Formats: sequence, C-alpha cells, structure tokens
Amino acid sequence: MIRVPRAAATGAWLAVIAVGATASAQQSGPTPVAVSTVVSRSVADGRSFVGSVVPVRESTIGSTVEERVAEFLVDEGDRVEPGQPLAKLRTRTLDIELEGARAELEAMQQELAELENGTRPEELERGRAELARAAALRDFAQAARRRIEGLIRNRQASAQELDEVVSNAEAAEQAYNSAQAALDLLIAGPRAEQVARARAKVTAQEEVINRLEDRLAEHTIVAPFAGYVVTEYTEVGQWLGRGDPVVDLVELDQVDVEASVVEDDIRYISVGTSARVEVSSLPDVAFTGAVALVVPRADLRSRSFPVKVRLTNEESHGSPILKAGMIARVTLPVGPEHPALLVPKDALVLGGPSPRVFVFEPGSDGSDATLGTVQPVPVTLGVAAGSLVEVTGPLRADQRVVVQGNERLRPGQEVRVLRTIEVDAEAPSPDSPAEAASDDVAAVTRGG
Repeated sequence: MIRVPRAAATGAWLAVIAVGATASAQQSGPTPVAVSTVVSRSVADGRSFVGSVVPVRESTIGSTVEERVAEFLVDEGDRVEPGQPLAKLRTRTLDIELEGARAELEAMQQELAELENGTRPEELERGRAELARAAALRDFAQAARRRIEGLIRNRQASAQELDEVVSNAEAAEQAYNSAQAALDLLIAGPRAEQVARARAKVTAQEEVINRLEDRLAEHTIVAPFAGYVVTEYTEVGQWLGRGDPVVDLVELDQVDVEASVVEDDIRYISVGTSARVEVSSLPDVAFTGAVALVVPRADLRSRSFPVKVRLTNEESHGSPILKAGMIARVTLPVGPEHPALLVPKDALVLGGPSPRVFVFEPGSDGSDATLGTVQPVPVTLGVAAGSLVEVTGPLRADQRVVVQGNERLRPGQEVRVLRTIEVDAEAPSPDSPAEAASDDVAAVTRGG
C-alpha cells in the first residue's frame, strides 16, 4: 500500500496500476510499474537522535458555567471536529427565560411597527367627524348668542340669559379648537422621539436575548479544534463548576517528533531543515518531514536543545498511525557535506530485514525499453533532502528504481514501465515546514 500526497495525479495513476495489476494477474503478463532515477547530490552527514511523538496542539477543555451535566457525548479515543458538542449541561431555566424574552421582544416590535406605520385611515375619519360635530355645535352656540344679544338691545331678554349663551358659545369654541388639534395630531402621526424610544427598547431587548443565547451556548461544551479525546473528567449527572475540566483533547492530524540535539550539532539545524523519522513500533513505515521549531534554550544538565520535526499523520482503521508518546528516531543533516546517492522516498520498501529498493533492468535484446525485470538492492538510509532520501548500497546514479507498484515485487519479476517520474537532482529542500507539509511530509508503507 502506498500513501502519497499527490492526490489527483497519483490517484489516477494508482487506478491505472490497479487495473493493470489485475489484468496482468489474469494474463500472467508483466507487472505495470512507475520508475524514477537515482540521483547524485551533496548532502550533509546524518546523525540520529532519539525523540518522542507529541501532539501539535493539546488542550484541557473546561466548563465556563456552573450546572449539572445532562449529556456526555464522547468517549476516550473518539475523533471530534471543530464545533462538535462534547457535553451538554442542563438548560431548562435558561430556556424559560429565553422564551419570555422573545415574547417581550415580539410585543415591543409590534409597538414599534404601530408607531412607524402612523395613524390608521379609520382614526383620521373619526377625527374629521369629531371636528365637524364640534364645528356644528360652535355655529349653533354662536347663533344663539347673536339672537340673545339682539333681544337684550330690545330689552326682551335678561342679563342671565345673555351670560348663559355667551358661556355656551365659548365652550363650543374651545371644543372645536380641541377637535381641530386632535385631528392635526392624527394627521402628523407619532413624534420622532416616540419612534426612536420604541426602537431603542427593541434594540435593548434584542441584546437581552443575545446575552441569554450566549449563556445558553456556554451550556454546550464544544471542541475548539479537530482532534482526539484522550481523557474524560466527567459523566452524566455530575455537577460542573466554572473552570472544571471536561475532556483532554489532542490534535494529531499533524504531529511533532521532539528530539534533543546536542550543542555541537544545533548550529547545523534551522527551521525548514529536512529530516527522516523512524518509529520503532511502525517498522514498515518511513516518514520524512521538516524542522518546525528549534527552542533557543538548552537544558542546563544535558546541554541539548529541543528540536521539533513536523510530520503529517494518517489514519488507519479510524485511529492515527502516529500516536502521542511513541518513541522515534530522527535523522538530521549535521556536519560537512559529502556526495551521496538519493532516491525518492516512494522507492523504499520497508518491513524486511533491511530497507531495499527494486532496480529496473531493461531486457537484454533492447527491443522494448519499457520491458524488463527488477532486482532488490539492500540499502542503508541516511538523511532526507526534501522528497528524497539518502541511500548507501550497490547503486549508481542514473539507475532506475520502482516508485509505484513495488509492493509485492519479487526478484527477477518481469515488469513493464508505464510511467517515468522525473526527479530534479538540483531541487533544494523545502524552505519552510509549511512547504514540507504540503509537498514532502508523507508516510510510505511498504509490504515485505
């Protein structure tokens, strides 16, 4: 099985290899393979350092509120994604408060809408009718006053009758003015200050709801990043206080291999330096990565500096193949450079007594350059240089080695080269851990 980061192109190529392998098995023909060239390049001497696999990120996830656990949704070993709920606390009281606040907001919004929509046409009609009634009463009272005043001049009415009609006429005039003012208010509609006050009350109530929703969200404890649950601290029914731990979460999509590099060698290492990693519990898997961090302070007792090599992890049967705490051996380029032979890391076949590569040998008649046989060559691994790995063994530059389809090859097996993958012998190593993660950090699994 081959694990490589070239998703699209490699996926299509692996499909071709798989189909070709099936056909060759049925027809007993040459096995289809892809090859690459052994290159010569100067690399620094390699030295191995013992290290441990550590998570890129780990966190103890705690509660920000005090409440009882209603649901606990994960188990140790589970993988979780960002925002996935881990536990839910009791929220009955908050739910009731939130529903009441939403109902109050609805009432305020309706009041605001009523003010913003202005006076209803029916109210205007009623106001005009009241004004017309007041005008009629005013005209009647004024006519009565004029009649009594005429009788007073002819000495046919008393002063008391005059006082009464004058009072009625003034009251009718005031009633008319009041009806006119009421109609003017209806036409003008609500004051701008009333609308602004109602709008402010709506905004304030919305903030009350936002605060309640935020408090409610705090009662669901979620994962802040993708990772694996490694420790549980609570269970359903337990009371959690503010700050109490819920789970320990570690990120293992990428991992660091932390090793201690002695003082004499640390000057050769910087961020972006290529590294090869071996994990004793995974003898059939090789890893290449890049230095992500060099801690610029030594342990005063050992005079060694912590160095972290970043690797991209993979899953197998729902679990990461690199687990926190695994012992690893990191090979880093330190010291002077020397000429070396390098092969793509995909050419390495691990899992046997020693690492080996399969060298392609063309047929003796030379009639078909793509047809030939393969022979295993045992090698000793050295430093990594980008996507290439230093090898020592009976190889020479420009030989071709199988990089795809080499899982189950046998010595002397007949193969057909369907593709040659070019290797840039002068290509520099990645300049940063980000480049290494995207281009070079991969695991290559080989069957013995």
